[in-house]
Amino acid sequence: MKIAMIGHKRIPSREGGVEVVVEELSTRLVKDGYQVDVYNRKGKNVQDKKADKSKKKLKEYKGVRIITIPTINKKGLDALIYSILATIRALFGHYDVIHFHAEGPCAMLWLPHLFGIRTVATIHGLDWQRSKWGGLGAKYIKFGEKVAAKYADEIIVLSKGVEKYFLNTYNRKTHFIPNGVEKPTIRNAKIIKEKYGLEKNSYILFLARIVPEKGLHYLIEAYNQIKTDKKLVIAGGASHTNDYLKKIKEMVKNNPNIIMTGFVQGKELEELYSNCFMYCLPSDIEGMPLSLLEAMSYGCRCLVSDIEENIQVTGKYGHTFKHGDISSLKNELGELIDKKSDYNQCQISTYILTKFDWESVTLQIEKIYRGE
Repeated sequence: MKIAMIGHKRIPSREGGVEVVVEELSTRLVKDGYQVDVYNRKGKNVQDKKADKSKKKLKEYKGVRIITIPTINKKGLDALIYSILATIRALFGHYDVIHFHAEGPCAMLWLPHLFGIRTVATIHGLDWQRSKWGGLGAKYIKFGEKVAAKYADEIIVLSKGVEKYFLNTYNRKTHFIPNGVEKPTIRNAKIIKEKYGLEKNSYILFLARIVPEKGLHYLIEAYNQIKTDKKLVIAGGASHTNDYLKKIKEMVKNNPNIIMTGFVQGKELEELYSNCFMYCLPSDIEGMPLSLLEAMSYGCRCLVSDIEENIQVTGKYGHTFKHGDISSLKNELGELIDKKSDYNQCQISTYILTKFDWESVTLQIEKIYRGE
């Protein structure tokens, strides 16, 4: 079968969860004998300011054909123009399936449907809820959601909450297929020791995009209210949220125990996961938190907000606090710092790698492509 994927920014990259999913899924499909074209969006990596600007435009990655779609460098319009041009281009690709990722790009799904091409939509989250989108952007994304609900041959959702939402809102049945995670490489603290003076178990880790819905401001306020020798490490870049990033920098500037690393990847990312005392994700909104999956694959003790999408991942192996409640977060932080973990590293890692397996995810999606 010949598959097209539309809706991400670029692969290979870690600009967001959608990009990770498209990369993991497309490369595995190729190994299983599928022909896969992914439609990259032309532009710069907004999180990784050190991305290699001299890189030539990729045309292939691990057997996946990459088609780069031009657009304009303007928030909101770039994604809109990309999804229109990518969809029109895909109409002439002789695809068996066009797989749209995220709600916004689904606004163009009606077009291949009109031409009788099988369409699949993966809803990575209810994106219109995210604070980075204004009134017009949120309305367009909601329109994409409605188009997917009406015209997509099949819809994949990443959480039980979104599955219920589509059933209640549109009377539309969906396939609940959560993301997967790879077995990680455990590394000693070398790069992070040289760059930041970090030792094993010496820090609490926040690793995610620095955007309001991730709740980083709650974590900083709670951390500033507890007495601990554990540092707070904030790893991640901004994504069209420079005003929020400025707010965060203002909040941390007087605390030398808070370290902001910026965007990280590769061995440095692996070292941060491998050596943290605790991983914390205080988000208000999630689709399927890949950073939480990754943290648990390393066997990290995790403290997360009690939203359904987080609890769906952690199960009994994570600790929670009432989302948006700084006092609750402060109390849980203090308690977890003072006591040993309920589960050892191997138990947590085994649980997550067994439950969230990319090979199983890929096989389920292949069945959806084939209409089984």
